[in-house]
Amino acid sequence: MRIARFSIDGTVGFGVVEGEPTDEGGLRLDIIKGHPFAEFERSGHLVPLSEVRLLPPVLPSKVVAIGRNYAEHAREMGNEVPDVPVTFFKPSTSVIGTGDEIRYPSISSDVHHEAELAVVIGRLCRDVPRERAREVILGYTCANDLTARDVQQREKQWARAKGFDTACPLGPWIETQLDPADLAIMCTVNGEQRQLGRTSEMVRSVEDLIVHITESMTLLPQDVILTGTPAGVGPVRDGDEVAVSIEGIGTLTNKVVRRG
Repeated sequence: MRIARFSIDGTVGFGVVEGEPTDEGGLRLDIIKGHPFAEFERSGHLVPLSEVRLLPPVLPSKVVAIGRNYAEHAREMGNEVPDVPVTFFKPSTSVIGTGDEIRYPSISSDVHHEAELAVVIGRLCRDVPRERAREVILGYTCANDLTARDVQQREKQWARAKGFDTACPLGPWIETQLDPADLAIMCTVNGEQRQLGRTSEMVRSVEDLIVHITESMTLLPQDVILTGTPAGVGPVRDGDEVAVSIEGIGTLTNKVVRRG
């Protein structure tokens, strides 16, 4: 099931995305009563997806991100795979949705794309055992862990490099019925392929990451885990269109603009 968060005529809500782009009439949104983090009903009120604005699929209290979770990416950055996951945060103010603009930060001249599988948490959880990790997941979406690489290299903490406004595009929706173990993940810039990998190349699985994170902190519904990026990261510039596509989910697309 594909669950989208949307705005139409000033009203914000959730809906289930039905159909395929090739269908007559294209994709449609069945607006739901309630929200997807509890029991909900479909209204049966169908709206063409083209008539709504897709918003970030969730509003997380925190985005917990994992670095160096693909061995080839760690090597391309001159690093070894760490003994324990490298964990950092992206603030909620960095989150944007598909179609929103990535605002190039004034503190950097070298922002890089990082295509990632994002895990959306569906229920409050802490100290989750590995065998129950899937139970706390609502679904999965595409993410772009944008990084001001020059800032990251000169500052010991990654907060500014990874947490600037618009540094965390998410979308286009949440796919709830998906096995994340072996999915193709790709990033293109202006239609040119930059990254291509598979989630099976992750050093630590989704389940392992949930166990590791919840050993130390409580995750809330709508929180997001970024699972790391495959090799091939590179710069984006003013005017570029960046697209992250993940098998079984869809494509997250954003344009880069110089911050005014």
